Amino acid sequence: MSSRLRTVAVVLAGGTGSRVGLNIPKQLLKVAGKTILEHTLDVFQDAPEIDDIVLLMNGDYLAEARRLAAPYSKISTVEAGGSTRNETTHTALTALSALGEDDCWVLFHDAVRPLLDHRIITETVAALGRYDAVDVAIPSADTIIVVDELEEITDVPDRSRIRRGQTPQAFRLSTIRRAYDLAWQDPGFTATDDCSVVLRYLPDVPIGVVHGSEQNMKVTHPIDIFLADKLFQLASSAPPPADPDAYQAALAGKSVVVLGGSYGIGADIAELVTGFGGTAHAFSRSTTGTHVERAEDVEAALRTAFEATGRIDYVVVTAGVLRRGPLVDTPIEEIEETIRVNYLAPVVAARAALPYLQQTKGQLMLFTSSSYTRGRADYSIYSSTKAAVVNLTQALADEWAPFGVRVNCVNPERTSTPMRTKAFGAEPEGSLLSSKAVALTSIDVLMSDLTGHVIDVRRVEPGAHAMSRTELEASRIAAALVEAESGPAAPDNV
Repeated sequence: MSSRLRTVAVVLAGGTGSRVGLNIPKQLLKVAGKTILEHTLDVFQDAPEIDDIVLLMNGDYLAEARRLAAPYSKISTVEAGGSTRNETTHTALTALSALGEDDCWVLFHDAVRPLLDHRIITETVAALGRYDAVDVAIPSADTIIVVDELEEITDVPDRSRIRRGQTPQAFRLSTIRRAYDLAWQDPGFTATDDCSVVLRYLPDVPIGVVHGSEQNMKVTHPIDIFLADKLFQLASSAPPPADPDAYQAALAGKSVVVLGGSYGIGADIAELVTGFGGTAHAFSRSTTGTHVERAEDVEAALRTAFEATGRIDYVVVTAGVLRRGPLVDTPIEEIEETIRVNYLAPVVAARAALPYLQQTKGQLMLFTSSSYTRGRADYSIYSSTKAAVVNLTQALADEWAPFGVRVNCVNPERTSTPMRTKAFGAEPEGSLLSSKAVALTSIDVLMSDLTGHVIDVRRVEPGAHAMSRTELEASRIAAALVEAESGPAAPDNV
C-alpha cells in the first residue's frame, strides 16, 4: 500500500441545465436552502481527506461560481470547463499542472451529485492506496439489455455483475495524465467518463471499485430536483453538542424570542434556553396578551425583547391552533382563526423579525406538522396551513441568504402537548414524542448553520424498550440543569 499523497477534489460543474428545462445551469439551482453546487462543495470542504478543491464551471457563469467559491478555504482555483466531459478533464489536468502538482491523488466529481457522503470519500481515498484508478458504483436493480440499431435486443448481461457508475472517480495524477496523453493521439477518441479512458488506453492498470450509495444521485431530469430536495430533508439533522456545557457556551448571552411560549414546545424551549444561560422572552395570548397574528403585537414583543437585551438572535414561532372536524361543518370563524394563527402569524413574525436578525445573523424557526405532506381528513385547514409554512421556510431561506439570516422549520412527529390533548384526548402512553425532546432538537437547529431545511423529529419505534436518542438526551440534560440549580437530582430509570 502506497503512502498517502496530497489529495485534490475536482468538482465538474460545466452542465447547462437543458435537460431539467432551466435557463440556468442545474448546479446553480437551489435545494434545501443552498445551490446544488454549494452542497457539493460543502462535502469536500468538510472532508479531512481532501487538501484542495479545483472547481470547473460553465464558462458563462464563471463570475457566479467565483462568488459562491469565496467562503471555501480549500478551493485553490476556479476555471471554465470545456464543452465536453473529456475537455473539462483535460482543463483540470492543466490546472493541476499550473498549481505545481507533480503527482497527487485526484477525485473527479459531478457537481450535480450533492448528496455524496463522507463514507464514499474516505473509502475512495483509502482505495487509492491500493489502486491507481478507482471508480464508485452501485449494483443495478434493473435488468440491463443491449439493443442494436433496430432497437432489438442482442444481449441481456448477467445483472449480478452489472454496476451503475457514479462519481467520484479517482486516480493517481500521473496515471490519468498518461491515459489522456494517449487518448488525445487517437482520432476516434470519445468517452463519457474518465475510468473508461484508463480502461481503454491503459488496460494493464487495474481499476478498483468502491461501493457507492443510492442517495449519491445525479440531478439530471426535473424529477431529480424534487427527489434531491426530499433526500436533503430526510438527511437534515443538527448534531447535538456532547454535554450541557457545550449548550451553555453556545447560548450564553444569546437572546431568544418565543412566540407561543406559554406551554408545550414553546415553553420547553424557553426553559432550556434559560437553563443554558441564554435569555428567553416568551410571549403568548394567555400570558402576555400577545396575539401572534397581529403585526402590532408582534412588533411590540420584539421591541420589548430588544430593549431588554440589546439584541435578538433567534425568533421561534411555536403558536398553533388545531381544530378537528369536517370542513363543511366548521364555523368560518374557526377556519379564519386557524389560518391566522398557523400561517399569518409566521408571516407577521418574519416581517417584523428580519431587521433584528440581520444585526445578529440569526435565525427564524417555524414549526410544521407531519400532516403537511398529505392533507388529513377532519383537519384540512390545519394540515394545509402547515404545508404553507414549509413553503414559506424554503422561500425565506433563499430571500434572506444575502443577509446571513437562516430560516428553518421543525417537523415533530405526534407530540404530547396540551394542544394535541385538547384535539385528540388521551392517547396511549409511549405513543407520543415528548415536547422536551422536540425543544432540545429545536435548540440544536438554532445552534447549527442549517438553513432552508425541514428537520424531522421522530420518537423510538413502537415496541422498543428504550427512549429515542433525542428524548434520552433531553432527559439527561434537563436533569443536569435541575442539579445545577438545586443540587443533585434523584436518579431516574432511563
